[in-house]
Amino acid sequence: MKIVILLGAPGSGKGTVAARLASENANLKHVSSGDLLRGAVAKGTEAGQKAKAFMEAGQLVPDELIAQMIKDVIAETEGDVTMLLDGFPRNVKQADILADTGAEIRSAVLLDVPDSIIQDRIAGRRTCPKCKAGYHAKDLPPKVEGICDHCGTALVIRKDDNPETVKDRLVVYHQQTEPLIAYYKEKGLLRVIDGNQGPANNAKAFLAAM
Repeated sequence: MKIVILLGAPGSGKGTVAARLASENANLKHVSSGDLLRGAVAKGTEAGQKAKAFMEAGQLVPDELIAQMIKDVIAETEGDVTMLLDGFPRNVKQADILADTGAEIRSAVLLDVPDSIIQDRIAGRRTCPKCKAGYHAKDLPPKVEGICDHCGTALVIRKDDNPETVKDRLVVYHQQTEPLIAYYKEKGLLRVIDGNQGPANNAKAFLAAM
């Protein structure tokens, strides 16, 4: 088991799209902490119920809860697989938990995006409440405004995508997640790419950096 980590501020948006494109092109197993959490909430699992209150308040889920979900995925993954972790770790404590699993960390790739651009991206995000497809009012609009291309459901703005919540999450990012840059740089694992190139170019840069 090898692991590649995608680092970046919450809401960088195109980072997750780039990670998915990179995964499809390089046969990586893409594991998004956000998808794991939302899936657990939708299924009504014990972990999902605990996480729901934090997510609806726009707060980060406690280390132990998200770490357990990630460890379960690692334990369930067999063979010579490279796993791309998107959204985990978010702080040094989580990085230490990941290191304790014994999985080999191949690299930590930082998607560098200014706060102002992140705020603009999040302001345009739209989500389908039924099939969970994601859109952006400017960068990835649906064919019919406000309507999901896949199932015809009216799109919504998630509670944790409002401007004030985004500002709060960026403050938390700079306080808690940004120290991971120095953490992985010291270990010789940090790679930095410009995250403002668009999803396809971000994916190419990501694959070259990992």
